[in-house]
Amino acid sequence: MIIEKTTIKDLVLVTPAVYEDSRGYFFEAYNQVQFNANGLEYPFVQDNQSFSKRGVIRGLHLQINPFAQAKLVRVLEGEILDVAVDLRKKSATYGQHFSVVLSAKNKKQLMVPHGFAHGFSVLSETASVMYKVDQLYHKESERGIRYDDPALAIDWQLDANEIIVSEKDLILPGFNEIDWEF
Repeated sequence: MIIEKTTIKDLVLVTPAVYEDSRGYFFEAYNQVQFNANGLEYPFVQDNQSFSKRGVIRGLHLQINPFAQAKLVRVLEGEILDVAVDLRKKSATYGQHFSVVLSAKNKKQLMVPHGFAHGFSVLSETASVMYKVDQLYHKESERGIRYDDPALAIDWQLDANEIIVSEKDLILPGFNEIDWEF
């Protein structure tokens, strides 16, 4: 398993060692010992899975303290653009985002720590996404930022006419309107 730093402190990309033969493949998607050895000490308590069609953007979502969630995101089927936005006001990269293509083919995972908003766009015809979290869902702590906020300038790698967003996500505030911090 390769655990790589990204351009944003504490946000890491995980690439598993994949063992393939004529029968198919095997890999460890998560190994607590390897994660802990790399300073990634998250007590995962819940696995979530979603299925979406091309053009869907889910996000940008988060939970505020004390129910903030760290997420280990991977794709079981298809391909997504996974995006994390740094909301830690004391961070040198506050307000910046990182994006990476995660797919069933490349098997990469993004470890999103506390203090980030997270979202993804579906680039393939369909995609199944699974992510581990270290806090249970807490409705009162749920927050978000509009996916198309010009202050963030995220390129979701989709044409505007194919974007599908939930009503709930369309009414989220912009980045400059948020009043919570980590």
